[in-house]
Amino acid sequence: MAKEKENKLEAKRERAESKKAELNEKIEELREEILKENDEKKKNALRKERDELINLRNGIVISDEKVVIPMESGKKKAIKACIAIVLVIAIICGYVGSGLARKGFISTLGYPQRTFTGLVLTDNNGKQHKIKTVTYNYYYSSAYNVLQQQQSQLSGVSGLSGLLGQSGSQSEDSIDFGKKLSEQTTTDDDGKKITWEKKLNDQVMDSIKHTYALYYAAVEANDGKEPEITAEQTEEIDSTLDEIKENASKNGYTLDAYLSLAVAYGVNSEIFRQEETIKAIAENYEKNYTFTDTEYDEYLKNHKADLLGVDIKYFEAESEDEAKKFVDELSDSGANFGALVEKYSSEKWDKKMAGLDENSYTYYNYTKENIKSLGGAIGVADDNENTDDDNAEGKFSGLDWLFSDKRKAGDVKAYSTSVVYVMKPAYLYEGKTINVRHILIQPEKTTKDDDGNNTTEDINASDATAKQLKAAKEKADKVYEEFNKGAKTSDAFAELAKKYSKDGNATTGGLYEDIQTNYMVSEFNNWCFDKNRKKGDTAIVLTEFGYHIMYFEGEGENLVWHKLADSVLSAEDSDSSLNSITEKAKLKTSFLGSRYFVKDVDMPSE
Repeated sequence: MAKEKENKLEAKRERAESKKAELNEKIEELREEILKENDEKKKNALRKERDELINLRNGIVISDEKVVIPMESGKKKAIKACIAIVLVIAIICGYVGSGLARKGFISTLGYPQRTFTGLVLTDNNGKQHKIKTVTYNYYYSSAYNVLQQQQSQLSGVSGLSGLLGQSGSQSEDSIDFGKKLSEQTTTDDDGKKITWEKKLNDQVMDSIKHTYALYYAAVEANDGKEPEITAEQTEEIDSTLDEIKENASKNGYTLDAYLSLAVAYGVNSEIFRQEETIKAIAENYEKNYTFTDTEYDEYLKNHKADLLGVDIKYFEAESEDEAKKFVDELSDSGANFGALVEKYSSEKWDKKMAGLDENSYTYYNYTKENIKSLGGAIGVADDNENTDDDNAEGKFSGLDWLFSDKRKAGDVKAYSTSVVYVMKPAYLYEGKTINVRHILIQPEKTTKDDDGNNTTEDINASDATAKQLKAAKEKADKVYEEFNKGAKTSDAFAELAKKYSKDGNATTGGLYEDIQTNYMVSEFNNWCFDKNRKKGDTAIVLTEFGYHIMYFEGEGENLVWHKLADSVLSAEDSDSSLNSITEKAKLKTSFLGSRYFVKDVDMPSE
């Protein structure tokens, strides 16, 4: 039994390492997309996606005793089987525009679905709540659509043929949408073979239970009244319905008829708004959930090693010989660290920044996971290919040295190609998160298009010429001067951010809230978390992305380590009070209402 548990832990550890590497790759890809995207709405959506992935990556805990892989924020059980609101339009247009109506989704009446009770939820307090049949149908249709989208992406086929599974050869776990789902098998999370029909139904039931359990918990916490969703969420629902209505008109349908045909009978604009609002309320409640002091104390007791950070100066050399030379030339005080970075770095940008700002090579409160994310030798697991020591698997000798209780300020080490100078040995950061506004001014590059006309695009500061960088600095200075000649308030800064900033959060006045340490690039981060920083402070900070005009809003409400703990406490396998809301809830079907559940039983066999 112990061996089986050990094997499961090792398998989960491998998944966690793989997941972290995958997340790092996605984060970098999103950063590049953000910089290239010109549409502000799309840019903001990409930024949100990037931030969620960063939080997810930082929430992965890998230790000898336990491995935790948090669920993605906004894509937990409540969301994963449901259609993302931004995908609704594309899917609906695909169905109606092509004249496609899925077999098995046609039910001639909409009244029974909106009237009959299809499900009964018993929440964690034992209270029962009736849920209409149409809710199941809405979730089922959403899950079915997402499944088709994923299948199309996996097969690499676009268009209707991809959606219908007409892609030629199929992998073992692929789906042929021309056949009944009950005739095709896959595996569940335990590796057990089940039909796709059962998997889809289980996913739908799980999603409804998760969403509605959180929804009713939110209502109860709000004195029995339905909480309001954010203005942004309301606007998103409204704009989606407006776009659906526009496409409905183009295809000769009313909005409600369009939704009924494309999603499931019984679904209309009222149901669409209701379900998306309930999902938003559940998501907000989950996102803003406050754990108890006891839960935080217990987490700290069991995971303190994962929360400890170090203050270091860090450089990654081209070779081990260079790393050793670097250390040999480094003064005891570390005062010439920047000069040595300039000397030994092969990157032009690193050389430039080392001479301008010590924050480019200085890292504060860096946890083991933060250091691993740097990608240097000191954060890489030991190479055990030539050892017979099975227990050496997963060891990080470099990190063990750095986080040892024997470390003291002034210690220095060349670990393979990594050079580390210890400014402050391992400690628990007890500070709070921060709120800050910024205006990003990026260098511009002018090129000629195919017609010989000049076109201008924003580029990273690290890719800019000296002339382009100078022009960007002059523009940043002018914007900064405009701010200082005005009211010099947060609101005034926000208006300038909306007007000038190239970041995706320009529409919100350049505001970042509840930022954790090392959430941003080091120059940005170190300015924000300077111990002398106070509300209303401003400055211009240069990073690889451009010039950031900063405005410090002040501290957030949460301790930084509490935010890190939140990711783990809200993980799927956590026994926290948040998870008890969904885990203790029970969802059962009602006999009469379930007769009107949409099912894929009418699909013809081949």
